[in-house]
Amino acid sequence: MEFKLVDLGGDAFAFRNERDGKTIAEITWTILGNVMAMDHTFVSPDLRGQGVAKKLLDRAATHARENELKMEPICSYVVTAFERYSEYDDLKV
Repeated sequence: MEFKLVDLGGDAFAFRNERDGKTIAEITWTILGNVMAMDHTFVSPDLRGQGVAKKLLDRAATHARENELKMEPICSYVVTAFERYSEYDDLKV
């Protein structure tokens, strides 16, 4: 599944996948200095349980590493993933 980087205006961005013009998966953040404040994760009900949220977070993590950014978990999914997976330890504020 491909995720497109979307500028939401101001300092807000997202990685998003759309089908038929409708968002089916998305992770959003606001840039605060060199920190991505991860504030929302959405996966369409028909895709849940397939690891799509983790793929979104992995894509955002790659973006953070490529741009020398850190990540602050705000949304419940990212908070849980940061607690569960040590692979994100290098991105923690």
